Amino acid sequence: MSTIFESRLRTLEGMAGCPYRNGLKGIEKESLRVSAGGRLATTPHPPKLGSALTHPHITTDYSEALLELITPPYAEYEELFRFMTDLHTFVYANIDAEILWATSMPGNVGRDPDIPIANYGSSNVGRMKTVYRIGLGNRYGRRMQTIAGAHFNYSFPEAFWKCFRIVCRDSNPLYDFINQSYFALIRNFQRTGWIIPYLFGASTALHNGFIDDTNGFKQFDKNTWFLPYATSLRMSDVGYKNKAQASLCISYNNLDEYISSLTRAISSPYPDYEKIGVKEGDLYHQLNPNILQIENEFYSFVRPKNIAKTGEKPTHALERRGVRYVEIRALDINLFEPLGLGASESRFLEAYLISAMLEDSPLVSDDELTEINYNQSLVACRGREPSLSLQRRGSQIALTEWATEICNQVSAVADYLDSVSGITVYKEAVERHIAAVKDPEMTPSARVLAEMRAAGESFIDFALRKSREHAEWFRNRELAPEKLDYFNHAAQASLDEQLEIEQRDNTDFDTYLERYFSQVI
Repeated sequence: MSTIFESRLRTLEGMAGCPYRNGLKGIEKESLRVSAGGRLATTPHPPKLGSALTHPHITTDYSEALLELITPPYAEYEELFRFMTDLHTFVYANIDAEILWATSMPGNVGRDPDIPIANYGSSNVGRMKTVYRIGLGNRYGRRMQTIAGAHFNYSFPEAFWKCFRIVCRDSNPLYDFINQSYFALIRNFQRTGWIIPYLFGASTALHNGFIDDTNGFKQFDKNTWFLPYATSLRMSDVGYKNKAQASLCISYNNLDEYISSLTRAISSPYPDYEKIGVKEGDLYHQLNPNILQIENEFYSFVRPKNIAKTGEKPTHALERRGVRYVEIRALDINLFEPLGLGASESRFLEAYLISAMLEDSPLVSDDELTEINYNQSLVACRGREPSLSLQRRGSQIALTEWATEICNQVSAVADYLDSVSGITVYKEAVERHIAAVKDPEMTPSARVLAEMRAAGESFIDFALRKSREHAEWFRNRELAPEKLDYFNHAAQASLDEQLEIEQRDNTDFDTYLERYFSQVI
């Protein structure tokens, strides 16, 4: 353990209570709706689930068929996973015979034109969301947008910040200290976040119709391609990586530089996107021809977040109110868990984020950024390769050696979290993942291939079997009457709210976009 990390940890341990216990946790989980036979659903977003535009917990991501389920933030995992379980149960009760696809990589989604783009109604804010997705399809293809993931959101408790500022001997206003500290955490997550796809990645195989370029892939069977040592194809060039964003240098030095560099990308034209054009007649091809249409198009392992108000840019929300939480975006759907994310993973993530906060975090140089991008890409495609080495400060280091160092610090945090409650759930979670560092065959990515081989299944057959198992599990549950009433009321209230928004609109769409993009602080 580093000297700074150990000193900060021990000093916090000596303070009253547990300053970093009871941070708020939330989950966002995407799932494709498919037919009982595994074909991509072409049905509209089910009305009984409410409005995808305004519902607080049930929306859609890229496609009309790509559900996104969102929990409120909770301090306790029992409440968090109970809500997510009830949410899934409600969804399954209202999608007829359809099921939710259990893996990050989709099955046979057909040709790009066959993939329905999400529809958010006739309001200006709804149309903007749809046009943004049209732009994503024109830029990257629709198939790539059907990849699903899970996000883990985390915010430190208020008691932590006052204690941590004392530990750091920082005299800045608390607001500034919090922003600086979150960006320090984010820089450390960039440095060591490759461990997340290594430990939790579960997308190492895919349907042969998903990719056109199979260079480097091996054939598992006539319908399946795979990379033998991959951890997360979702986080590789097959998934969210692209050449336009590869040239971006988004700064995580501080909040001002982050906003400035992201704003520059949103306002800088990109030649390939200029060729697409923005609009023909009344038909929009994208929101604008810039490197990023809006902030959400930038894909990274982790994001600083605040809650944007209706019509407010995410960067403006950050500039006005600072960082409220971090969003961890490097998680594949865990198909071995009905919810797609388990309690063990979540507890490891929480302890990992705390350890990243306590560690020293110098600014990221250009050379280090190159190393970060290299390591992230290498682990996604070859993370389980024997004797694999990564780059750290200009030298090579074995992945297992570096991962062990990371896990040792996470384990120290877990010990303290457990000591306050008198149980060992955090320690057990960390030990489970330390075992996967020592034995890569214990990782979800290796387990996927092993189970496919044992059952003699293609990727689609395997994913469909797991999807049906999860569907049966949820359909055998019944919601308590008060929970059913809550979700039914939320669905109807969201439909009413969308109708009100549409009725209030009195501005044409072109003017609405002009005003949105001309916002100033």
